Amino acid sequence: MLIARVIGSAVSTVKDAKLTGDKLLIVQEATAENQLLDRPPFIAVDTVGAGRGELVFVVMGSGARYTAQTENAPVDAAIVGIFDSLEVEGKVTFRKA
Repeated sequence: MLIARVIGSAVSTVKDAKLTGDKLLIVQEATAENQLLDRPPFIAVDTVGAGRGELVFVVMGSGARYTAQTENAPVDAAIVGIFDSLEVEGKVTFRKA
């Protein structure tokens, strides 16, 4: 799983039928302190109702196809949770406002 921040959304009217109705969000990998990493953003199917600016966890590859919403769909990244807080080595590094 990856930590990522939602930085935008994507709209596609023409896509595989198994993606119809899915919300597509643009995410960028982040640190446990909510700092964006210098990596390219990517699109993930939102399975939990995430919104712009939220810190989320993303599963990639075949793991992205294990949710009820993405099962057997052509998906390589899925948002499967929204962080409320993160603690690293006893220190809270992120807390949702």
